Amino acid sequence: MQRVFSGIQPTGIPHLGNYLGAIRNWATLQADHDCLFCLVDMHSLTMPWSPQTLREQTLGSAACLLAAGIDPTRLYNQSAVSAHARLGWIFNCVSRLGWLNRMTQFKDKAGKNRENHSAGLYVYPNLMAADILAFHATRVPVGDDQLQHLELANDIAQKFNHDMGVEFFPKIEPLVPPAAARVMSLRDGTKKMSKSDPSAQSRIVLTDTADEIAGKIRRAKTDSEPLPSEIAGLAERPEARNLVTIYAAVSERTPADILSEFGGQGFGPFKNALAELLVQKLAPIATETSRLLQDETHLLSVLRTGAERARSVADPIVNEAENLVGFLR
Repeated sequence: MQRVFSGIQPTGIPHLGNYLGAIRNWATLQADHDCLFCLVDMHSLTMPWSPQTLREQTLGSAACLLAAGIDPTRLYNQSAVSAHARLGWIFNCVSRLGWLNRMTQFKDKAGKNRENHSAGLYVYPNLMAADILAFHATRVPVGDDQLQHLELANDIAQKFNHDMGVEFFPKIEPLVPPAAARVMSLRDGTKKMSKSDPSAQSRIVLTDTADEIAGKIRRAKTDSEPLPSEIAGLAERPEARNLVTIYAAVSERTPADILSEFGGQGFGPFKNALAELLVQKLAPIATETSRLLQDETHLLSVLRTGAERARSVADPIVNEAENLVGFLR
């Protein structure tokens, strides 16, 4: 089995885009990979945060992931495993400023006010590399926007190996699902679905009730034309394309299949069918999440057990990395 590592920031209840783009794929990978799934609470400190909110959101994210089918023995929170921070510091000293200056996500997040952002936001790609390499993971499920960070992680691993004269850290391969759904806002089909959007109408979260899901789909922005019968007809219709993409992803069919069924019809019947499908798929997750959130003691126990397993894998690897750089044990 190849070892897979993936992490998600605990920024609240995941939305439909998180589920279709990552979480559902995680649950599938567990069958034939040695997986570790991490709530990256240390990364959460790179932007302004509230301690109480971070605690609550970490538990909420854990509950959702478990409800969506993640094996409880494979889930933990990053700060509970010191190997992340220990290797992260070593990688801060291996990585080069020129490499970090090329990272586009820092530029996007910091905007014009870069001088006022934390050093953590600047160096967090080094910590991301440590997250993966602390476990000698060789595969990481990512979207296109994270490929640059994986390239940096491989550069860091290669430089460490070269500088220490060893072949210690393995090469990481991206796992990009061939049909990964890019889910967009229900209010603007040109923008990704996001928890940071001030409008709750823009997204479906995994704890939405059946009525909330139906209402959001009913009010989702569309245009006045009927659905086309061919994919080419969606080219200049971002909102229509988004809803068709969601239907296809949730039903595990192709957009062409969806258009062959609904092409030529108005959005009314299509939206009703989409809402019914989403309720059918997401209601069990919402119900189980709600149940888990009633038992904080159980959630904390799950995270502790997952952290113990993660430490058993990462500590020997990071201990050896510390030996290689010359730390006295």
